[in-house]
Amino acid sequence: MHWTEQVVFWHWWILAGVLLILELTSPVFFFLWIGIAAAAVGLLLLVIPSLTVEMQLVLFGVLSVVAVLAWRKYRESHPLVSDQPLLNQRGRQYAGRVFTLDHAIVNGVGKVVVDDSTWRVKGPDLPSGKRVRVVDVAGVVFVVEPVDE
Repeated sequence: MHWTEQVVFWHWWILAGVLLILELTSPVFFFLWIGIAAAAVGLLLLVIPSLTVEMQLVLFGVLSVVAVLAWRKYRESHPLVSDQPLLNQRGRQYAGRVFTLDHAIVNGVGKVVVDDSTWRVKGPDLPSGKRVRVVDVAGVVFVVEPVDE
């Protein structure tokens, strides 16, 4: 008797449990769906014990792919809504604010001091002391425009 003939429903449930534990210990939200697919194959095997191992593996693969794709589709159509959308996006929090240039913008690059930090700025050439408004953030560089006074 080959080992593949001895696969029973609880083997799939053990695999589902291992995948769920892996989900708890990993930073990605991925193994949950594969674990659910394994649990579903175990349930199907409990209901239909005559399923061959090949059919079980095909069902597991198909259910895993379907579950992951369904979750991704759901997340795309239902994005997370936050009361603090700029949390952990420090530079984006400064968009629209006005600052005074500490270092002139020469060849499109200058510096501005914001609170206790110095930020690089990109924009048209301007002298030091000129007031600028942050219109965008490119990585860690403010994109600025002069403020008409």
